[in-house]
Parts: sequence; C-alpha cells; structure tokens
Amino acid sequence: MSSIPARTRIRKSPVERREEISAAAIALALEQGLLAVTLRGIAARVDVASGLVAHYAPSMDDLVAATFSAIVRAELDDVRALLADGPDAIHRVGMLVDTLLDGSRDDVTLVWVQAWALGPRSDALAAAVREEMDAWQELIADVVADGVALGTFDVPDAAAVAWQILAMIDGLNAHSLVHWHAAPDRRDLTRRSIAALLGVPADALAASP
Repeated sequence: MSSIPARTRIRKSPVERREEISAAAIALALEQGLLAVTLRGIAARVDVASGLVAHYAPSMDDLVAATFSAIVRAELDDVRALLADGPDAIHRVGMLVDTLLDGSRDDVTLVWVQAWALGPRSDALAAAVREEMDAWQELIADVVADGVALGTFDVPDAAAVAWQILAMIDGLNAHSLVHWHAAPDRRDLTRRSIAALLGVPADALAASP
C-alpha cells in the first residue's frame, strides 16, 4: 500500500514570515474587506497553523491597523503621482474626481468603510484611520491652496474646502458599494458641486488638459 508523503515545511526567517503574513492580510482585505483579516483567514491563506500567525502577529488589532494603512497609503501614493502630471490646480481637481469616482477603487473603498465601522472598537485602527484621513485632506488642501495662490480658486479656507471635497467623494463611493440607485456615474455632478466650492464655472473642472 502506498503512503502519501508528508509535505516538507520550508523554514523561513522571522522577517520572511512577517512579510508573508502582511502580504496575506493585505490580499485578504482587498479581496474581502478588513473583516476577513483574522488569524484563521491569514493562516489558511499562508497555509500554516493559526498559532504560527499569532506568534508573529500577537496583536490582531495592530495587524489590521497596519494592513489598513498599507492599502490606503498605497492608493494615496498612486493618486499623488497621478496628480503630479496635472498642468495646474484646476485640472488636478478634475483628475482627482475622475480617478476616485470611476469605480475602479471599490476594493479600497470597502477597506475604508469597514475601517470607519471597526475603528471605534480598536484604538490602533482608529489612530491609523485618523492619520490617513489627515494625509488625504492635506493632499487635497495643497491642490486647492495652489489654485488660490494663482488666483484660480476663490476659497477663504483651503483646508476646510478640502474636508468638504473629501467627504463628498467618500460618501459617494460608500453609496456605490451597495449599488444605490444602480450606482450611476456621479462624476459630472460632483465636478459641478466642487466647482461651486472653489468659485469657478460649473464646467471648469476638466478631467484632462
């Protein structure tokens, strides 16, 4: 009678294990949301025992927070690089609306929505959410301030307007996750609403030069 040979376990360094666990957590969060980032979920993804995951990630709160930060900071870096190609502030705002409301970032939106829901029960996650929200607001405020400095935007408080723009985009993206009103394309209306906040003509926020 033949026997099935036992699988050979590959010994990995602590650094390799932590990187493997982090990568698995990020993949799970992007596929299924932060709620999927559990000991069992990660262990199954990496094909190891739950105890091994717990050894290298003793605090799931910290791991979930780090996973959230890694995902949303990568998106922020991506958007920042995209906006760097915009010729001026008015085009950069249009580009921002287009890339954040085109429906291609729903996986990150789900991570955000679940982070807001889970944050009140996790100090680590709440702190990470606040930090990343501040980073997004700062990016938008910088773009608005550039427009004000050039006389393009008529805005008394760039930071406050940045919060309004961010809240508008976040709310619309959250609605799209449940296909509210069949998740219509709201980019044109959003550009017009933001144009009013910036004191420019309703059709001024072109998506590209």
